[in-house]
Amino acid sequence: MTLRRRGYFLGFLLWVSVAGSAIAADEPGRVETLPESVAEALDNSYKLKARQERLDQAEFARRQARADFLPKLGTNYSYNRLSEARTFRSTLSPSGDIAVSSQDNYRWSGIVRQPVFTGFALISTYRLAELGIDQSELELELEKLDLVLQVKEAYFNVLAADKAIEVAEQDVETRTWTVKVARSFFDVGMIPINDVLRAEVELANTEQALVRARNAAMVTRARFNTILVRPINRPVVLEDILTYTPVKGEYDEYVDEALANRPEIKILDVNILQTDQRIRLAKSKYYPEVNLTYEYIKEGDDPSVSGSPFHDANRWEALAVLSWTFWEWGKTYYAGREQESVMRQLIQTKMDVEDGIRFEVKDSVLGLETAEKNIPTTQKAVTQGEENLRVNEERYKAQVTTITELLDAQTLLAEARLNYYRALYDHNLARARLERAVGSY
Repeated sequence: MTLRRRGYFLGFLLWVSVAGSAIAADEPGRVETLPESVAEALDNSYKLKARQERLDQAEFARRQARADFLPKLGTNYSYNRLSEARTFRSTLSPSGDIAVSSQDNYRWSGIVRQPVFTGFALISTYRLAELGIDQSELELELEKLDLVLQVKEAYFNVLAADKAIEVAEQDVETRTWTVKVARSFFDVGMIPINDVLRAEVELANTEQALVRARNAAMVTRARFNTILVRPINRPVVLEDILTYTPVKGEYDEYVDEALANRPEIKILDVNILQTDQRIRLAKSKYYPEVNLTYEYIKEGDDPSVSGSPFHDANRWEALAVLSWTFWEWGKTYYAGREQESVMRQLIQTKMDVEDGIRFEVKDSVLGLETAEKNIPTTQKAVTQGEENLRVNEERYKAQVTTITELLDAQTLLAEARLNYYRALYDHNLARARLERAVGSY
């Protein structure tokens, strides 16, 4: 094998290895972690791609504004045909008439225009375009924060739905055993038929609950796949998170972090700066405008515009123009007042948003504290429920308790298990919401 062919062969093997790894990494049914899910959502989200387009549009707008500072180049070509050549009567001409123009007139010109002073309008327009980029970047970051929270909520909802199925299956198994024991006791005449019927009704109810839990799990998976921009029926297997780490922090610290980081506040700050530039733009009408124009002209009586007895072959003109509209019945004044009102509105809106953020942080902190307190309580309830069920099962087998107490013990244990898992996932969700409240993920 030649050296070149060997290189091609090794390159092919490397491509197969990389492609195989990528396929394996995207294999449906594999166990996915929360960071992987977040990263996939950030890569695939249509909303983020749309926001990125908005950012690109803002950059194009900035380049348009920058172009207004530079000279403008243009050209004109015109043809003017007169009804007849112009003449004027003169005693110097034998015929008495002297021609002063031709009947066919052609003109070509190249024009250069350069704005010199626009009352600061160009500078304000360019600054507005720059701030538009800042706003688009912040809106993109805000979209990311919301998306990450949606992924986390969907992730833990899937885990909670799976645990609901697990608890329902355990409950069905336990109640199936109860029906068998009750039927055997009835067959030997130890209990009435009503006890058997009640156990069977409770089993049927639990089986229905299991069906509902499985359907709910399918819905949560469909929602999870939708957020990650996947086929809606793609299998989802997630890494379970049954541990929790207490979060230590003070409310005031969280508020300071939120007010410093939240994109909503930063967007309003950018809006205030934009309004300030719009005030300057409105007031630019108070000033005159100065423009320079240079025009190179070629004329003639045929399309080649190469001159004629009545036209110069070429010439140029330079023009400095000062224009000033100094009276418009208060239009400029009221335009400035309008933007000043917008400025005051934005300041009030910012204060309202800051109060809303303080409440959101407080709600998240309280939710986190509640979840942390519920975890040991619900865990203890599960242990007590398991012991209570064990005792009632032994007592029922010895026929020293009723089937009602046994069925109640099974119900209490199922509820305790659900409450425990819900407390664990609520803690993770509360933590995710606190992170969103302070502007991080």
